[in-house]
Amino acid sequence: MLREIKKPIEQELEEFEKRFRDSMRSRVALLDRITYYIVKRKGKQLRPMFVFLCSAIAGKINDQTYIAASMVELLHTASLVHDDVVDDSMKRRGMFSINALWKNKIAVLVGDYLLSRGLLIALENGEYKQLQILSEAVRKMSEGELLQIEKARRLDISEEVYFDIIRQKTASLIAAACKAGASASGASEKNIELMRLFGEKIGIAFQIKDDLFDYGADTIGKPTGIDIKEKKMTLPLIYTLNNVSQKDKKYIIRVVKHHGMDKKKVNSVIEMVKATGGLEYAKKIMYQYRAEALEILREFPDSPYKESLHTLVMYVTDRTK
Repeated sequence: MLREIKKPIEQELEEFEKRFRDSMRSRVALLDRITYYIVKRKGKQLRPMFVFLCSAIAGKINDQTYIAASMVELLHTASLVHDDVVDDSMKRRGMFSINALWKNKIAVLVGDYLLSRGLLIALENGEYKQLQILSEAVRKMSEGELLQIEKARRLDISEEVYFDIIRQKTASLIAAACKAGASASGASEKNIELMRLFGEKIGIAFQIKDDLFDYGADTIGKPTGIDIKEKKMTLPLIYTLNNVSQKDKKYIIRVVKHHGMDKKKVNSVIEMVKATGGLEYAKKIMYQYRAEALEILREFPDSPYKESLHTLVMYVTDRTK
């Protein structure tokens, strides 16, 4: 499916990859070695795809689009490096994380370097609008992460707070990617805002899909329970806590707080979430956000780019990993 999505922007993505590699170069040999490793383990590059496709349907792909895509991917990569340190993760995309290979101190500094490169690219090219868009996204991502940590201590997250967290932590960068792409193409303020809203809605749907992975929904295999172990309050769990007896609620909170490493107890919570309808509820909300994103897409004229963006939206919510 990703191959089909990339077709209209295949050449642009190839050129982007060269520019992205160049943007990470450094005179420090250690840093060069680490950034080479980062490029080698590259992910699906969903965010640059959003930049290029939003740029194409809102106006026209140009040099500013490449700058926006590089900024987005540098800031995203920096956030992943920092996230692995925060979460003490040893693996990323099936490969060792930066902190696993080079320890936390170096990983934090590499993340800082990538963040600075992302912001400097904007300044070096006089792209102050893009700088504003992406700096705002970095602020929201940091606030969302801190809000999640603060709330995880008490496990008192309401649905309203949950959506506030994921709107900032996950959706803000996808929204910024779509907004930056539209802005780079010279789109009207109305269309730039439409693309931002489109990105925010699909970003929220993206995070709910990630929540569902923790429960082994559909074809993704056995339940992992990783979010429960890490005391992360996901939408299926929040729904369950609001729809069980006081006794069951106390049990779930006790397991999440004190027994996250007990596989049997974590599995019992997963079963309770399934039995209460937590997964069905989360899917319903995810599809609702997807439908709202696709409704915004209808505002733009038909083209191969619009078709690819439509398929990308479906991919985000139908993916199996």
